[in-house]
Amino acid sequence: MVVYQVYPRSFQDSDGDGVGDLDGVTARLDHVAALGADAVWLSPFYPSPLADGGYDVADYRDVDPLFGTLADADALIAAAHERGLKVLFDVVPCHTSIEHPWFREHPDWYVWSDRDGPQNNWRATFGGPSWSRDEVSGRWYLHSFYPEQPDLDWRNPEVPRAFGEVLRFWLDRGVDGFRIDALDRLMKDPQLRDDPPASGPPPLPEAHMEGGLEQRNSRNAPDIGTAIAQLRAAAPDALLVGEVYLLSNRLQPYLEHLDACFCFELLHAPWRAEPVRAAIAAAAATGQAAWVLSNHDFPRLPDRVGPRNVRAAALLLLTLPGLAFVYQGDELGMADGPDEGHDRAGRDRHRHPMAWDASPNAGFTTGTPWLSVVAPADGPASEQRDGSMLDWYRSLIALRRELRGDLELLGGEPDVVAFRRGEHVVALNLGDAQAAAPAEAGEPLLATPGATARALPPGGAIVSPAT
Repeated sequence: MVVYQVYPRSFQDSDGDGVGDLDGVTARLDHVAALGADAVWLSPFYPSPLADGGYDVADYRDVDPLFGTLADADALIAAAHERGLKVLFDVVPCHTSIEHPWFREHPDWYVWSDRDGPQNNWRATFGGPSWSRDEVSGRWYLHSFYPEQPDLDWRNPEVPRAFGEVLRFWLDRGVDGFRIDALDRLMKDPQLRDDPPASGPPPLPEAHMEGGLEQRNSRNAPDIGTAIAQLRAAAPDALLVGEVYLLSNRLQPYLEHLDACFCFELLHAPWRAEPVRAAIAAAAATGQAAWVLSNHDFPRLPDRVGPRNVRAAALLLLTLPGLAFVYQGDELGMADGPDEGHDRAGRDRHRHPMAWDASPNAGFTTGTPWLSVVAPADGPASEQRDGSMLDWYRSLIALRRELRGDLELLGGEPDVVAFRRGEHVVALNLGDAQAAAPAEAGEPLLATPGATARALPPGGAIVSPAT
């Protein structure tokens, strides 16, 4: 499957308030269907104080008025299904907003210190201690992210029961599955012991982390599988994709119950052949990789791999076996924009609105956009014709349907990443000089400009029949 990620606030505004909404998403579903995607995933649109872009949920079973109504969500689901698109919603089981009624009505559903102060030395993802004092009760609560996001206690059986009801609520409305946020944070050490000093850098980049600690006790407890099994039991037939911020060789307890987990090694791999090849091999070995190269939290492709390599990166993403996630705007070649101060972690850069046409504000809104619109190099969607980035993505997704078989990495020149999928060969040059294509490659079915079955220029890539 190809899953298209929509960040609703930046996709399409339907009412002129400058903020994208669910009716706007519905109005643009033809774009997603024409791209060739199989499913659409929506980042959170639930009621929220927006301390963390909607990932601080104040009500899991409603729609924030900023984005519309429950009826609008129902209409979106129906419209997507009419176009043959499955619908995935984002769910956040690790924490709620501090403004969620549960925090006051069910304080035992959260994790608290047993003393007047932090229980341990754990650090929050965005910096500072993982413990804050509740001004109402005077007690200290745990938050793996911002202080406005207290962590739920998944060792309390009432929490998985309540969250299961949330999943069933949306499944009953026709949702096909869920992207599940921050899953490795769901279960911590039951004794809340300190994290030990780190012996080196973290295996994956940690945003704003400090303190030199190895997160051994503050995440990914050995019994994490029990919580994941409870999520699966609540949604036995749904597509479940986990955001698990761990290396692929640590995903097995999650993959026993989920359909796939994101491969963050590839997302963070330097654009060089050796680390890219290693990331592909590690994730492909799980047999349940969800491939992703950009999203609402990390830089867009031109900023990550350089403009010269964007087409090759897209070709890689869309020829790997498993789920592939395309972030809105990547198919237009969108780059990061300026940081305009909405997100405390500086992620505005990756969240600028879509550029649809040549009208004011690129057709995103008739009002003042909440973030400025950033024009892609190939122009807005309506102006991208044959040979454009949008045409490239459509061609890649169409060709993807023909690829069969597991991944077999091939040898070749040091700067070339090449693999075989059944009767097809994929090759891309990640170096700065021209390189030979693998001997197994025939005449390309799809190629970046200047790439052939014999030679790959820098940034060049091909898909060809195997000889």
